[in-house]
Amino acid sequence: MNFSQIKNILLSLLVVVIVSSCYYNEEVPFEPEIEIGEVSFSGKIIPIFNQSCNSSGCHGGGVNPNLSSTIAYSSLIDGNYINLSSPEQSELYLWMIGDKSMPMPISGPNPTNNAYVLEWIKQGALNN
Repeated sequence: MNFSQIKNILLSLLVVVIVSSCYYNEEVPFEPEIEIGEVSFSGKIIPIFNQSCNSSGCHGGGVNPNLSSTIAYSSLIDGNYINLSSPEQSELYLWMIGDKSMPMPISGPNPTNNAYVLEWIKQGALNN
């Protein structure tokens, strides 16, 4: 073997190593597997909104939907933020998981809260 052949073999091996080392690693957000059961709007969803969403300047009246305790339900239903036929496509849920422009809350998606909200919608989004 001459130098040119060795150089071509080494170059070929280098290309194979580089190409085989490239891959796309999709990061899938962790959705916890939790036992949820029946989800009450007043008992579980409102506390999530109180903790994360309805502070001053956010969804406490400054930004739609208004998620303050007394008006949250009608604001979500009347504003078409809930899709009962396809819960995963509900605008509320899409914002919470970050599939709309910016995730809500701004601190980032909370998989546990997201699971509760999605389950509440799947259970019919009742005002209970």
